[in-house]
Amino acid sequence: MAFSSFSLDLSKLPKHVAIIMDGNGRWAKKHGFPRFYGHKKGAETAKKVIEKTYELRIPYLTLFAFSKENWKRPKKEVETILELFKVSLAKEKHFLIEKGIRLKVIGDRKDFSEDLVDLIEEIEEETRHNSKLTLCLALSYGGRAEILKAVKDISTKVKQGLLDPETIDEKVFREHLYTQDIPDPDLLIRTSGEERLSNFLLFQIAYTELYFTSVYWPEFTEEEYLKALYSYQKRERRFGGVHEF
Repeated sequence: MAFSSFSLDLSKLPKHVAIIMDGNGRWAKKHGFPRFYGHKKGAETAKKVIEKTYELRIPYLTLFAFSKENWKRPKKEVETILELFKVSLAKEKHFLIEKGIRLKVIGDRKDFSEDLVDLIEEIEEETRHNSKLTLCLALSYGGRAEILKAVKDISTKVKQGLLDPETIDEKVFREHLYTQDIPDPDLLIRTSGEERLSNFLLFQIAYTELYFTSVYWPEFTEEEYLKALYSYQKRERRFGGVHEF
């Protein structure tokens, strides 16, 4: 079935799409390429998805680009991925500014080199007032680590007398997450045939619609993206409530 933007009800698009971009290495192996080439093609796919998200006026897009667990990969591959991040961010800086796209990076920045952190902070600062689309990149990110960080930060404030334990509720907890200023995802997409969350946005996806596809990330075309959005529009979201027939 061929999809186009006109197949969608543009009034019922998700406000926040999150994507686990999986399968770069397996795509490269399948086609006889080195793993680096898979990551390079994956970065090109990410740019196309960002552009389509912008075109559809979906206000938030979060891409799981590098997990805490990814540091366990071979050193050479990790170095190659990080260099690709740096080159891509520098290259796309003007695109983000021109299109009015805000960059937000979530994850443990102390894991990265000083020059990469400086570049991230520079682009975040230069795009912080942009409002057409918030592009959230999860780098050295882990859902459990994010929750533990929030607990530690809250505990410190309680210990210092800055926060009354009796006032701690979901709102207060959210204020200590990396995603404190963006809404929870409406739709989570994972490519490559894996059907698990892989420690991604564990607190935020309590009521998120999940969409899994066997397509490897470098092959995730605009049509595949539209299929996922179309599937979302066919879901009935009740958030724990009861549908009345």
